Amino acid sequence: MQVLQRITRLALLCGLSAVLVQADAQTPASAPGAPAQASAQSVPAGTAPAGLRPVFVLNSQDADVSVIDPQTWQEIKRVPTGKEPHHLYLTPDEKSIIVANAVGDSLTFLDPRTGDVQRTVRDILDPYHLRFSPDMKWFVTAANRLNHVDVYRWDKGAMTLAKRIPTGKTPSHLWIDTKSTTVFVTMQDSNELVAIDLATQNLKWRTPTGQMPADVYGTADDKHILVGLTGGTGVEVFDVSGDKPRKLQLIPTGKGAHAFRAMGDKRHVLVSNRVANTISKIDTQTMTVVDNFPAPSGPDCMELSADGKTILVASRWARKLTVIDVSTRKVIRQVNVGKSPHGVWTLDHAPRL
Repeated sequence: MQVLQRITRLALLCGLSAVLVQADAQTPASAPGAPAQASAQSVPAGTAPAGLRPVFVLNSQDADVSVIDPQTWQEIKRVPTGKEPHHLYLTPDEKSIIVANAVGDSLTFLDPRTGDVQRTVRDILDPYHLRFSPDMKWFVTAANRLNHVDVYRWDKGAMTLAKRIPTGKTPSHLWIDTKSTTVFVTMQDSNELVAIDLATQNLKWRTPTGQMPADVYGTADDKHILVGLTGGTGVEVFDVSGDKPRKLQLIPTGKGAHAFRAMGDKRHVLVSNRVANTISKIDTQTMTVVDNFPAPSGPDCMELSADGKTILVASRWARKLTVIDVSTRKVIRQVNVGKSPHGVWTLDHAPRL
């Protein structure tokens, strides 16, 4: 029964009919507090398009990343990663894109200008989701299958595990406030939101949420946290300005509310509704939906062009990168990528708040 529940949950969250596990060499895990070991790898270099930097699309079931030329909208190359990569993250200094390989227990660092592999860091247990603190002192990973959160100290690229924190059932997504003091984590199977103090690595509080909370997003003033309910029909809003959180409301967006992407104006944020096949634009001052966009085939993670005119979204069920024109609210192209595309990133992006 537990196995069946796990497969069902993955089908909803990832749009998969089966979870493909590919063989990969394993290395011994590092002891808590020990620096993770890095090893260099190389792949054939691609040619970055003039004027624009590549778009990166993570293919979870293929264990690789598609590097796309945003002028021709053709795939330049594929970069192998580790098993079951699920999320990408651009470091705050924008020198590396980090691919979190959940089953591969590793991180792949890519050059965001070329797609070349910079290094691979191993012995990172189940890095399903990842995030840096804005001050780049802390690096945090959520272990989706192992039920813990790891907080690492980050010192000019060197990672040291500060603490492994047992959380609840199936930690999913992370958000860190603008002051780099608190990390917020959703628990997709115990239906909770938890807060962890970064300085002490201690749990501050936990609070119940709706069904299957996924991505989490903090407003620019750090007063509110938004939680996408993949098992529901909208986004929950919490006031986190006090010592304890207060649930304020549910914003109806559509079935399978999942991933967030800020519009760059410190006011509006997008949320992908995976089951409804739409993207909703939320005004965080009024906490209402002010616009909607079509997003076919299980929309997941999103990116926004630097001028704010184009949404890039991974269509998980169609092996496509979907490009949406914001002004016309129409899909203007789809690009073939790999199996179960997930994260989407580029250096040519709008601000992330």
